[in-house]
Amino acid sequence: MKEQVVILGAGESGVGAALLAKQQGYSCFVSDSGNLNPKHQLELTTSGIDWEEGKHDEGRILAADLVIKSPGIPEKNPLVKQLRAKGIPVISEIEWAFRFIGNSRVIAITGSNGKTTTTSLTYHICRHAGLDCALVGNIGYSFARQVATDPKPWYIAEISSFQLDDIVTFRPYIAILTNITEDHLDRYDYQFSKYIASKFRVTMNQQASDYFIFCEDDEVTMQHINEFSIQSNLLPTSMRKEFLQGAFIKDNQMTVATADEKLQMSIYDFALKGKHNQYNTMAAGLAASVIGLRKDKIREAIQSFEALEHRMEHVANVRGVEFINDSKATNVNSTWYALESMTRPVILILGGVDKGNDYSLILDLVKEKVKAIVCMGVDNRKIHEAFQHTVPVMVNTSSAAEAVHSAFQLSDKGDVVLLSPACASFDLFKNYEDRGKQFKEAVKNL
Repeated sequence: MKEQVVILGAGESGVGAALLAKQQGYSCFVSDSGNLNPKHQLELTTSGIDWEEGKHDEGRILAADLVIKSPGIPEKNPLVKQLRAKGIPVISEIEWAFRFIGNSRVIAITGSNGKTTTTSLTYHICRHAGLDCALVGNIGYSFARQVATDPKPWYIAEISSFQLDDIVTFRPYIAILTNITEDHLDRYDYQFSKYIASKFRVTMNQQASDYFIFCEDDEVTMQHINEFSIQSNLLPTSMRKEFLQGAFIKDNQMTVATADEKLQMSIYDFALKGKHNQYNTMAAGLAASVIGLRKDKIREAIQSFEALEHRMEHVANVRGVEFINDSKATNVNSTWYALESMTRPVILILGGVDKGNDYSLILDLVKEKVKAIVCMGVDNRKIHEAFQHTVPVMVNTSSAAEAVHSAFQLSDKGDVVLLSPACASFDLFKNYEDRGKQFKEAVKNL
């Protein structure tokens, strides 16, 4: 009799995990306390997989041999506590998928900021160079769905700390850690050290034949790297130091050095602009170089990559004012990166659901570059308190259209209107994509 697998949470990762369990001959049951998306309902039903919504059948769940948990369900959930107390193994969907990939290899990208861009760029380079690979994880399909329906020799995976919390054997051939800043602390008992440890789990099972790419200019990474016993080959990136093995930028030239190979390229040829994207490009270039992709193909792909929607995305120029959609900036650090790359006066649209934000991090950049702040959220008090002595003009709005209209009225020719909210979007929007789309729509209607 095959093991009884229970899947908690029926989003993209849960449904993917269920399809893989079914394909591998396991008896499986999907349980979600919320409502299932109709597309997922249909998929589970047509695959002959048992599911429930709006409740949890505790008896059935606590009889499982193995539980695959959605990354959105925290450890303090009562059901998770009961499973732990009973000693029933609880794993994440990336751990589950990894168990069935055979000889395939994984490039795993994690970090507080830049992981989506770095993952997408790495995938773009690999595809451009002819590698047979899939884009999985937090971006694209769930890893398990890809393994079940269209397995590949290579998987390029964007991975969150929540997914890393429940790995056991997951072992990427190349692990990339972009940086570590305070984020999601509500899930880590407000202890930054727990979140840091979670990020470093990406290296936990790596061996001497694997690679770990990290940013040597990131203070938090460097303060803590020696606390973990990392067995893989270390490949740093930096703008301050040069390396024999690793990647660095000096005099506006990027050098990527791995084994006997050296790739050099001017930063002015990068499709992605801004200092933070130079770090993302070094990490992706290093990963591509490690797996032996051709230098000319890596160079071409870095030049031809198109920026992601909702991440520093140019929307339009309206009467000399540029509008930029950075709706994916859901924490203060992301907004810091956005402001850091600005060279013209900024009207900044901020606000949403605050995750315990510390706005002092961006105070200096706001003082230097921002001429007005447009608040877009249900509760804007904290933003007003943080910037009232720094920014001469601050206005409150309660929709994307109103925010865009106010920002345009406050702007002069040559200014930039930047939507980089530093907050989650759930007060006024479905998610950050919805926020970004409404922003773009409002700009088109000016």
